[in-house]
Amino acid sequence: MSTYRLKNLLSPHSVALVGASPRHGSVGRAILNNIRKAQFKGEFGLVNPRYHEIDGVATVGSIAKLAFAPELVVLTAPARAIAGLIDEAGRRGTAGAVIVSAGLGHGPGSLADAAERTAQKYGMRLIGPNCLGIMMPCVSLNASFSAHMPAAGNLALISQSGAIAAGMVDWAAQRAVGFSGIVSIGDQLDVDIADLLDYFALDERTHAILLYIEAIKDARKFMSAARAAARIKPVVVVKSGRQGARAAATHTGALAGADAVYDAAFQRAGILRVSDLRELFDCAETLGRLKSPPGKRLAILTNGGGIGVLAIDRLVELGGAPADISPATRDKLDAVLPPTWSRSNPVDIVGDSDPARYAAALEVLLADASNDAVLVMNVQTAIARADDIGAAVIGVVGKYRAERRMSPKPVLAVWVGADQSISDLLSGAGIPNYQTGGDAVLGFMHLVRHREVVEALAQVPPAMPSEFAPDINAARQIVAAALADGRSWLDPIEVKRLLDAYEIAVVPTFAAANAEEAVAHANAIFAKGSTVVLKIMSRDIVHKSDVGGVVLNLTSADAVRKATAEILARARSLRPEARISGVMVQAMVVRAKVRELILGLADDPTFGTVVVFGRGGTAVEIINDKALALPPLDLQLARSLIERTRVSRLLCAYRDVPAVKPDAVATVLVKLAQMAADIPEIRGLDINPLLADEAGVLAVDARVVIGRVERKFRGSGPANFAVRPYPSQWQRHIEVKDGWRVFVRPIRPEDEPLIHEMLKHVTMQDLRLRFFAPMKEFSHEFIARLTQLDYARAMAFVAIDEATNKLVGVVRIHSDSIYESGEYAILLRSDLKGRGLGWTLMQMIIEYAKSDGLKAISGDVLAENTVMLAMCRSLGFEVKSDPVEHDICNVRLTL
Repeated sequence: MSTYRLKNLLSPHSVALVGASPRHGSVGRAILNNIRKAQFKGEFGLVNPRYHEIDGVATVGSIAKLAFAPELVVLTAPARAIAGLIDEAGRRGTAGAVIVSAGLGHGPGSLADAAERTAQKYGMRLIGPNCLGIMMPCVSLNASFSAHMPAAGNLALISQSGAIAAGMVDWAAQRAVGFSGIVSIGDQLDVDIADLLDYFALDERTHAILLYIEAIKDARKFMSAARAAARIKPVVVVKSGRQGARAAATHTGALAGADAVYDAAFQRAGILRVSDLRELFDCAETLGRLKSPPGKRLAILTNGGGIGVLAIDRLVELGGAPADISPATRDKLDAVLPPTWSRSNPVDIVGDSDPARYAAALEVLLADASNDAVLVMNVQTAIARADDIGAAVIGVVGKYRAERRMSPKPVLAVWVGADQSISDLLSGAGIPNYQTGGDAVLGFMHLVRHREVVEALAQVPPAMPSEFAPDINAARQIVAAALADGRSWLDPIEVKRLLDAYEIAVVPTFAAANAEEAVAHANAIFAKGSTVVLKIMSRDIVHKSDVGGVVLNLTSADAVRKATAEILARARSLRPEARISGVMVQAMVVRAKVRELILGLADDPTFGTVVVFGRGGTAVEIINDKALALPPLDLQLARSLIERTRVSRLLCAYRDVPAVKPDAVATVLVKLAQMAADIPEIRGLDINPLLADEAGVLAVDARVVIGRVERKFRGSGPANFAVRPYPSQWQRHIEVKDGWRVFVRPIRPEDEPLIHEMLKHVTMQDLRLRFFAPMKEFSHEFIARLTQLDYARAMAFVAIDEATNKLVGVVRIHSDSIYESGEYAILLRSDLKGRGLGWTLMQMIIEYAKSDGLKAISGDVLAENTVMLAMCRSLGFEVKSDPVEHDICNVRLTL
């Protein structure tokens, strides 16, 4: 698993620092001072062959001479020594190393490569190189050269920048915000962002995870880990490097700029993206103290109407909802407030408010079911001291939280112009506070967005939408023939046939090699009452309008003949090197109230295939009204993609313009995503424009870029999808013993109730054998981790009794961090054991592991679980006693 041995690195019982120096200003000495100052409770040793002691701490000449085997080594030695030190630590049984040293290089033959290969020999995990180090307040460990040690708290920070990590520590010290852990990952030689997301997602001390990202190394692994983590707790990211769109052959490729793709990836993963460090700090302020509310209705309590109204404006802009003041609540407020209060939200309790008035009004609002959270705002006056009002608010909130321990409403605060002491007062009471109302509202909306993304992540797009049945073989043959011809573009007739195969309506298109053929096709169109469009047909001219290669609204054979000659002449003059095969003849589409859209596929170097949607036409790059999404898509995800554009408003009815046919555009997006899954040779695709109105949609022009498949991600599934679709190909109807029929399929998030029901039929003994501990109850969070997979690094199959529709067994596998081995687990209903289901499920997970490219399956089995051990031996597993925990057997099957 990707969390393999990470607990040894991030919560070690013993640490050795290798390479510390007595020289002032050296990294090694700074880390030594930080480890001592943090008062690490475990065993600690110092390794340096050149000195007998450093700052009063005795040293030894090598790792081998330490009196204990360190779980973690922190390396600050010269780059050339790192691989040898890892080898020495590995021989002592060390679990991993934090490599602070820089200069190890990159790629095959480098010092970094040697360090990585040496670590893999011993199963060691590596953080770094070229990193600030790690700070783990929960175990009093500061193995970094940061200037300060953060307080213990519930935020985790994973940063690709040591400077950002150090800055967060300084900010946290000023705001009384604590951390469960801070990890500077440096060059990510081994442990990467995804590994740490997995670790902190399951860490009970961590309530929210903050990320500072510069670039993603393995997009599928990152998306898998991020989606899993975001289902459990908020994940917030700030990413540097916002660059514009890159040069590209297709319009969709140009629109899919690198930063826009990261935006789409973060949205799909359920990560909250913030724009800068200040917003990240504010987000940390909120997430470190509050849980997400059930809704987005915010009540605002203030002594200044103007700042309250500005906050309401910002709330509406961000998609929140001003809470209503119910009649009953208004009556209660009338009883404790002067008659001049606003009688609406924001609840303006007038500028002469004192602590008692604030307390009384806040008690009423906290008791009101019409709001989901309360923002308390204060403008300092000469009437009452701001700190006294703060103390009154803290008292009310503290009493309220004590009474509502399970699910208290979030309470946020803004004290305009207050000094640091009031901020400290509020922070100390666990009330996040901000400089402005806008900042506070944004913090509240971060909580709302997290709840929304958790709900969205529970949806699993199908691998094959049920709305249509594409002719996949015909489409593949079109692309294969073009590749065999050495081409990188499909010609217009091939494009039409491709779209026809996926049931995407296209304007009838005819190829004409010369003017006479063009006239013949045009006459057929004229006979139906339409006018004609001519377009240059060349595999070398992608953007036809650039060479005057499009002529519209032709009404006669003579006009067609003349236009054909002019188009061919212009193209040959402007592009003499181009291969010109004639013109395309199309019916002129005239729809008075049509919308012009662009839809397509682009290829991103990090995240693979991206679906693009936006406003179409010849000026798409200038208008730049677009949104991106990672496939696969279902209708709900496609609708969400459309809604993120300005043009989406034009798809609704307005004035005398009827609305576009419901889901017509979304269905085309789903079909394009499916096409990308079926035919990975498609490297780029434009439909521009796609005409949309109340009658439906019609593609007027399209172009398709093709190329040989280059698998971007390990494992099975579409070669260029960072998010794997639901693997419906693994659904099986199986007959077990005595004619017992079960339906086996990959698990889904909505299986949670079935899991709970099945667990009622599993004995305490069987639960102990499965989980290695007595399990009396299973929380929603626990079951969610079992059911909400994205199938990139983990798979689980559920077996459902076809007669009763009850879940009767589950088997799962989770791959390790380098995607070579997978760890399995299996659980059956106790009353249905002995009927061959366990054997069937084990065979299926073995088949899956082989198909997914894993080299081995392993597992841990209690020695007393003789039935499981006997089945493992029958299936060919090697069974060995665990060298450390003798009541456990390690089982392993080489595939």
